[in-house]
Amino acid sequence: MPSFYDKSLLRYPLIALIGITIAAILALLFFNWIIGVIGIIILSIVLYFLKQADLKIKSMMEDYISTLSYRLKKVGEEALMEMPIGIILFNENYSIEWTNPFISSIFGENSLVGQSLYNVADSLVPLIKQEVNTETITLHERKFKIIIKREERLLYFFDVTEQIEIEKQYEDERTVLGLIFLDNYDEITQGMDDQSRSTINNEITSLLNKWAKDFDIYLKRVSSERFLAVLNENILAELEKSKFLILDEVREKAMIQNVSLTLSIGIGCGVSSLSELGDLAQSSLDLALGRGGDQVAIKQTNGKVKFFGGKTNPIEKRTRVRARVISHALREIIIESDKVIIMGHRFPDMDAIGSALGILKVAQVNGKEGFIIINPDELDSGIERLIFELKQHSELWSWFITPDEANEIMTNDSLLIVLDTHKPSLVIDERLLSKSENVIVIDHHRRGEEFIQDPLLVYMEPYASSTAELVTELLEYQPKQLKMNVIEATALLAGIIVDTKSFTLRTGSRTFDAASYLRAKGADTVLVQKLMKENIENYVQRAKLIQKAVIYKAGIAIAAADYHAEEYFEQVTIAQASDTLLTMNGVEASFVIAMKAEAVIGISARSLGDINVQLIMEALGGGGHLTNAATQLRNTTLEEAEKRLKDAIEEYLGGGEK
Repeated sequence: MPSFYDKSLLRYPLIALIGITIAAILALLFFNWIIGVIGIIILSIVLYFLKQADLKIKSMMEDYISTLSYRLKKVGEEALMEMPIGIILFNENYSIEWTNPFISSIFGENSLVGQSLYNVADSLVPLIKQEVNTETITLHERKFKIIIKREERLLYFFDVTEQIEIEKQYEDERTVLGLIFLDNYDEITQGMDDQSRSTINNEITSLLNKWAKDFDIYLKRVSSERFLAVLNENILAELEKSKFLILDEVREKAMIQNVSLTLSIGIGCGVSSLSELGDLAQSSLDLALGRGGDQVAIKQTNGKVKFFGGKTNPIEKRTRVRARVISHALREIIIESDKVIIMGHRFPDMDAIGSALGILKVAQVNGKEGFIIINPDELDSGIERLIFELKQHSELWSWFITPDEANEIMTNDSLLIVLDTHKPSLVIDERLLSKSENVIVIDHHRRGEEFIQDPLLVYMEPYASSTAELVTELLEYQPKQLKMNVIEATALLAGIIVDTKSFTLRTGSRTFDAASYLRAKGADTVLVQKLMKENIENYVQRAKLIQKAVIYKAGIAIAAADYHAEEYFEQVTIAQASDTLLTMNGVEASFVIAMKAEAVIGISARSLGDINVQLIMEALGGGGHLTNAATQLRNTTLEEAEKRLKDAIEEYLGGGEK
């Protein structure tokens, strides 16, 4: 060990002091040799004792360091052998070379030396090979955080069981807010006498209170048709396991009372902020109502939404108050705009084109220019017949423009109206959505997770048969001088007829009212039949698909095109094949899979109502209605698409609707 006085902070001042002392003694010797000798003797004694002190300090320091090294070594050995941290050393063959007692006690053995990691814990070797540095695994019903040191072939095990249990307890006890809405309650009860209204109230309230008591939920009625529910994540998990049977119970109880009353529930969860929970719950409720009600929507923090229920078709509203209000609001927004640009979905159908012509008429009757976007490269044979008829009316056809032309003429004051879809990914040109600040959405599909951001006005009614029906009602409340020519009225009627399968599906009284209005405006039913005619080639293609149909489950038919024949089918052909399968005896739901284009596979789904094909298609990235839905899959094969469809059906039948 270096001398205590070898340190520069002490050495240089000490040398200077000794030098000054020697100089002083030499000066004394010159003047008085006796005093100088005495000074030399005193200096020698001081230097001697200074040296002895240095040696003693050095010896004490060495003893201290020696003792400290021993203690540190002993502590290290005890930590290695006795602390609750597992240590395993292994060789290149994954055989254990050494362990400390703690990890051996976890496995209930005296020694693990010589055993293979495969036998001790088969999940360890894959982690080592995958170059994972840290992971949490379960060993003998306890959770361990593993730290892997590959160069040293060393594993550390930290018991985190209690920590994980506390985290789980925290997550299970996090607050969840639910908003419960009685669908159509005011509309159903407004014509009832006091006794009938009270009976319905008592029955429904008793059911909800019993449900809340069974699951330990705090339930508070905040208005005649709204309830607030406070619960936690653990209770929510139990409700999900029960598939929210309260929906079925309320529906069945209401049917006994001969009323069409259902529940919609919006749930907010996954965050600690109560204000955020409230926003999530309200957003989820809006989503559930936008999909037609009678279901539960659970919006998660990652943006995903879980749906439960939705087993019934949306109930048709008996009044047209909302249609009148929307029509007047639409008129005011159009008047404030410089022009109206109308856009439907890609590969438009009769409903999209027909409703676009209706909105074009709304714009014109209010003194504004209107333009309909159409992509010539995305037209099937059914629409081409309608386009051919429209081209015969040059004045009407002049209002049709391409997506590029729409981008050129759009200004900050232009109004963009999106029809027959609410998903940005499905519109003809998504660029227009980001370019326009004034967007209106009119649609009859059930609302999905994906939605156009910040629209000025939203008119979504899942009860409606078609967007053409909604637009027709809006036309009725426009200025009385509104006049329509035959092709405009016929296109709107064709949209209704195609979407209702000639008034056989999703048809309400207001559907016939709309059809009657259009007929009075000159709609030609013979021309509708002409537009709906199909080619012999399409008929043969549809027959090929139907020939491939098999019964996958009781009541579920699946038809997939030939895996090896690279044949492309139009969307309308796939949909018609699905419709035809649904007419077969014993078929409750039908699914048809075929290639639409290179690397694009279309799936069309239909049901009679007992099976919610919308949820199944949403699991594959699509959407639609309870009885009518579809999706597109890209960069996959027909075989893989069929497997994914079957997995989605199994998931739905198992209750895990997402």
